[in-house]
Amino acid sequence: MKNQAMKNEATPAATGDKPTRLRQALRQRLDRAGRGAATLIAPGVYDAYGARMVQHAGFEAVYMTGNGVSASLLGKPDVGLVDLTMITSHARRVAACVDLPLICDADTGYGAAAAIRRTVEEFEAAGVAAIHIEDQQSPKRCAQFPGARAVLPFDTAVARIAAAVAARAPTGLLVIGRTDCAASMGLDAAIERAQAFAGEGADAVFVELKGHEGVLDDIREVTERVRIPCMFNLDSGGPMAALRGADLADLGVALAIYPGMLRNALGYTMREALGHLRQDGNTAAMQGRMLSGAEYSDYLGLADVEAWEEHYPA
Repeated sequence: MKNQAMKNEATPAATGDKPTRLRQALRQRLDRAGRGAATLIAPGVYDAYGARMVQHAGFEAVYMTGNGVSASLLGKPDVGLVDLTMITSHARRVAACVDLPLICDADTGYGAAAAIRRTVEEFEAAGVAAIHIEDQQSPKRCAQFPGARAVLPFDTAVARIAAAVAARAPTGLLVIGRTDCAASMGLDAAIERAQAFAGEGADAVFVELKGHEGVLDDIREVTERVRIPCMFNLDSGGPMAALRGADLADLGVALAIYPGMLRNALGYTMREALGHLRQDGNTAAMQGRMLSGAEYSDYLGLADVEAWEEHYPA
């Protein structure tokens, strides 16, 4: 029985190519998402611990936010300080610890055509399932910061998505074309770019929208006019904050990401816990709001490690 249990435990790593399997699963899931079918929900994380929490919670995919990675690794805002080497080495560790498709923020692709080819190769080597590349000019800034973002000329933006599509391996990652131009150029211009990305072979498109009164109408217009799966950031606020799964499907949203939910919730809790420790001199006020040591170990898979060590007493 123990031998069979160990065999089953090793199955994800032992049967076939895990990145290829997860990329195919993501493609198939997106093909049947949105336009009335269930939307794929991908909570945002910035580290491997968060990814394991997402998997334990039963989600089908996980999203790694560039904003969160910048905060986690550098303690800096998302203003283009995270480079390709930093984010792909981090993504490799995150992808390795879960059996979920990992969708990653690849910023601007970190350069022009040759750089984008390397970007695709590095994310593929890291085991990532999908990346999105945006059309912001460098140095980029988080699209959800106040104000509009400066974007690349139309032809340059489209060429960069075409380069990413051409660079991927036959079983390579999914390429999501993102445009941040809606705030500065209007929704029609953003949809035109999204349609062009689709024409170049992108697997999905991501029209970044800020929360405003008419944002739900904007989402529906995007999904009705773009023929491939559409991805949206649901952390943008406004009417989007109240949307449930059925609402997202009705709007035609194929992939919904929540980049800031966990980092903001954890930041709030960390601030509260540290405040209690400093003011009270102990952690009593937080005892009912923290994981126990056993729960923490369970999320990290300690039992699996101990079973492996028992089976192979090296």
